[in-house]
Amino acid sequence: MDNLTHSLVGAVLGQLGLKKRTGLAMPTLIIAANLPDIDAGCAIYGIESLSMRRGITHGPIALLVLPPILWALMLAFDRWQDRRGKRPAGRLPVDKGWLLALAYIGCLSHPALDWLNNYGIRLLEPFSHRWFYGDTLFIIDLWIWIALGLSVWLSLRRERRGTANWQRPAWVGFTAACAYIFANGLITGRAEAQAAELLRRAGQDGALVVASPPPLAFWRRDIAWRRDGYYGGGAYALGSGSTVEPGIPDGMNDLRLQEWIKDDPAARAFLFWSRMPVAETGGSAIVLHDQRYMQPVARDRFTVRVEDPRAATGIE
Repeated sequence: MDNLTHSLVGAVLGQLGLKKRTGLAMPTLIIAANLPDIDAGCAIYGIESLSMRRGITHGPIALLVLPPILWALMLAFDRWQDRRGKRPAGRLPVDKGWLLALAYIGCLSHPALDWLNNYGIRLLEPFSHRWFYGDTLFIIDLWIWIALGLSVWLSLRRERRGTANWQRPAWVGFTAACAYIFANGLITGRAEAQAAELLRRAGQDGALVVASPPPLAFWRRDIAWRRDGYYGGGAYALGSGSTVEPGIPDGMNDLRLQEWIKDDPAARAFLFWSRMPVAETGGSAIVLHDQRYMQPVARDRFTVRVEDPRAATGIE
């Protein structure tokens, strides 16, 4: 998910009452909720970063190691402010045990959210390179923003006014977000099951079917399917059911592609990341796409052009 969503989750966890457990609770929760995304720096490598993101920093070793590092930094910050006489008088004393627990809670919320979309996350890295997909939420979900953002704002306002039960709006927003996520999971499951049944009747039994949530319209799903070198699309709408389109060759059996990618690190990185690769001929080159991101808005961002390495060096 996007970093605003991660930050709002950290904030709402604090407003549930966790921020009263120790000093520096709220900043610890918010920073920890974003901490695994320290791998965002690899974006300087362009398309090759696809094979680096949501990997080692989202895996079990990092999730064990990162929270204590943040914990130590927050303790050091508290001591530094105290020595300089800058520590806020109203800050609660730092409870080391609770501060470490909150660092873990915030950090673990990150892969839980990232798993929910169709981009993928390598939850077992470095022990396994397998990608996991939840296909439940679009990577930026406005409704999650509204539910969490509004609940945090209302909770903070009640707290500043000294209202009893100031945590209540946060609990309402948190519960609503969880119910929304659960409902979206059911919608995805229904969409994929209906599409798979339609494909079975059309002689495409056993096809990989992915139902991806579009932006805003959480009641809809974009269907993508593939089987035995063919791929196709479709759609689902709550109350209307699924539709699927006839398949066309995915182009991945092009013998040139297997030879050309040996000398193309960007293509290898793309195929490591890609869940549903598609190869299209583009002049003398082969253009790689992923079915999940072939819409006009994302098509250019998730595309690799593969060319004959001999042509690039002038070798016949």
